[in-house]
Parts: sequence; structure tokens; C-alpha cells
Amino acid sequence: MMPDKDAWCVLLEKELPNETAVVVRNLAITSRYASWYLQEPTLFKWAGMASFASRQVGFGLALFELLYAPSAKPSSAQASLQLTGIPVYLASLIHTAVADRLFLQDLEVIRKGNNAIYRDIAWAHAAYLHGGITEVESGCGERELEFMLAGFRMIDEGRRVLASDAGSREAQLMIREGNILLLRHEQLNTLQPLFDTMTPAGRMLASFGSELDFSCGSPDALHRKASFTEYSGYFQTLAGIRSVTSQNDRWSWIEHSVLPAWEEADRSFCSGSYLHRQMLEMASGKGDLIRFTAMTASSFCRDIGLG
Repeated sequence: MMPDKDAWCVLLEKELPNETAVVVRNLAITSRYASWYLQEPTLFKWAGMASFASRQVGFGLALFELLYAPSAKPSSAQASLQLTGIPVYLASLIHTAVADRLFLQDLEVIRKGNNAIYRDIAWAHAAYLHGGITEVESGCGERELEFMLAGFRMIDEGRRVLASDAGSREAQLMIREGNILLLRHEQLNTLQPLFDTMTPAGRMLASFGSELDFSCGSPDALHRKASFTEYSGYFQTLAGIRSVTSQNDRWSWIEHSVLPAWEEADRSFCSGSYLHRQMLEMASGKGDLIRFTAMTASSFCRDIGLG
């Protein structure tokens, strides 16, 4: 007997580190998306793209981890124990004020978004792998009907056509459109309410940090990058005229820059390709140097009582 939606969510949550382990949890989410793509590269296009998006979010979360760890203020008693404690204490106060006001609130939104997307869509991928479209249909509520369920139905129909006609262009288009519907669900229903709570400074930070690199280290694929700032214009982004937190601005960037770059990378996928190797690395849960540094620094600060 297959689990229902709530049971799937509980099961998948148990496989992740606790939310307090910000960077490690992000690595686990990224790993899960990459694993699903590797398992069904013909069908799970959204999962493949989501692994890169989650990986990019991880860089912001590494900053969150570095800022959060030392933000606790030492007590005045500690500061008075040694003369050098006075400037350290003042520096800590300044650091905390800046981090709290300019970074932590908005980086917390990004952290919540990474978790919310996983909770919202991961269960359906797991359910589809184990029970097919029937299992997804039985778990979807009214909120998921317009985009997510419709998307999985298109993906499943494309799969059925490919079973009898492996080269069907029609089936490939159905699968593509189905995955785009999953993307719409993610962007409109899950992310937008969170983006609406960000500060103006946070919106700018998110905009300048929104760059997806699908080149996977291939010297011949450096053009497979999608930068929101390059697409929207540096001045427009800096002035706040365009923002990745704006639903219309973000979807225009996705439609005209992100999707073309990702789809070109996806078409290159085969055993041993640059994309295949990148997916294997992400699926393994390996972190980038900056995230490893963040985890190490955060752990050290906690050990010495600063976080």
C-alpha cells in the first residue's frame, strides 16, 4: 500500500538533516533533485534544473551560515575580562546589527524558499516513481491541480507515447511543457509569497545573486549561463526597476534565458558528458569549497561559544 501525500512528506523529511543544519540540508536537497534527474533524465527535467537552482541557493545559504554563527553577542562580563575584549565586543555588536538588518532577514526567506519548494514538489516525484500518475493524482489537492497535477499528467502522457515511439517529437514537447508547469507551480504558488516579504535590499541581493551556470565546466558551453542581471540590465537591477523577486520580471528571465540555457545542456546529457558528471557530483552530496568553509566556520564558532 502506497503512502498518501502526508506520509510521503514525512518520509522525505526524515531523509534530510534538521533545518538548523542550513548548508548540509541544502546539499541534501540538491542531491535529491540530481538523483531524480539521473534516474529519469527523459522525464524529470524540472528536477535537473532544480538541482542547479538549489546549488546556487546554497551559496547564499553559506553566507547565511557564516553570518549567523558569530552573531550572538558576548556578555559584558566576558568583554570586561580583558582589554582586547572591548574592541571585539564592539565589533560583534556592529556585525550583529549589520547582519540582522541587511542580511539575515532576507537570507532567511531564501532558506525558507529552498525548503518550501522541496516540501511542495518532492513528494510528487517520489510518488510518481513508486506508483505512477495514479499515486500523484490521489495526493494532489486543489492547490496542486492547475499546474503540478496537470504537469505530471503531461509528463506521463509523454512517457506513454515514447514507450511506443521513442523518437516522438510530440512526446518530447509534452514532457517539456509538463515540466514547465511544475516550474510555474514552484514560482507562482510557492516562491512568490515568500519573495513578497523581502526588503528592498534583499530583493537587490537576490537579483544580483540569481545566476545559473549550466556549462558544468565545459569550455565549449560557457554560454549556458543565465544571469538575471545580464538579462535585465545592470542599471535596471541596481535601481530596483527590475527584480528577480518580481513575478513578471522573474518569469521573463526564466522563459527567455534560463530555459534555453538549461534545455541546451539537457540535450547534451549522456553517459560521461559534462552534465552527467556534474549531476553525479551533486547527487553524491559533495559541497563546494565555499559551503565547506561556511560549515567549518559555523561549527567552530559554535564550539567556542559565539553561536
